[in-house]
Amino acid sequence: MQYKRILLKLSGEALMGNRQYGIDPNRLSEYAKEIKEVVAKGIEVAIVIGGGNIFRGVAGAANGMDRVQGDHMGMLATCINGLALQSALEDEGVHTRLQTALEIKEVAEPYIKRKAIRHLEKGRVVIFGAGTGNPYFTTDTAAVLRAIEIDANAILKGTRVDGIYNVDPEKDKDAIKFETITFKDVIKKGLKVMDMTAFTLSEENKLPIIVFDMNTNGNLLKLVSGEKIGTIVDNQ
Repeated sequence: MQYKRILLKLSGEALMGNRQYGIDPNRLSEYAKEIKEVVAKGIEVAIVIGGGNIFRGVAGAANGMDRVQGDHMGMLATCINGLALQSALEDEGVHTRLQTALEIKEVAEPYIKRKAIRHLEKGRVVIFGAGTGNPYFTTDTAAVLRAIEIDANAILKGTRVDGIYNVDPEKDKDAIKFETITFKDVIKKGLKVMDMTAFTLSEENKLPIIVFDMNTNGNLLKLVSGEKIGTIVDNQ
């Protein structure tokens, strides 16, 4: 296997499937099966999910809501998604723990680095909810932070596009895909991979980011098995 320990970053919107909002049970089940295959290969998997399918703090602030209040609502949305994914994984027989940066002791463990690593070493999937626990920080930043803390080998950013392109491939059929690209070139070309705080943190800690299509069955397993799937962003 290419990696021993990974952090999988999923957007909240990915859980919507073909719906306009909320969670698509079929998409959730598909993701759980994909993750199960990877865990069966002995790879340690941690996950961070966004909450955009339920609520976005930035959107709330744009409509006059207090930004801090809105961000806390967004954090709770990620916990809802985390619980949903935990349930889907456990339906597949995958042992899972949900840890949150905001304390919700009735439904999840508080985030403790050593405990998270111990769960991973025992073969359990660990889902990190509530972002960093702080307003003004995205789940992208939370993903990079948690990946660094648990000493993950890479961040796998699952999207609906099969990598990074010079322009939006959904709008321009002549878009050119990058197989590999450096952090510096992403910034220079103004490409949207993650928010700048997350991206800089990843670059400084030499943590590669692989952007790939999570909606194609088998892609996650192929990626961790060493196949060239998606686009790799690193310091090379």
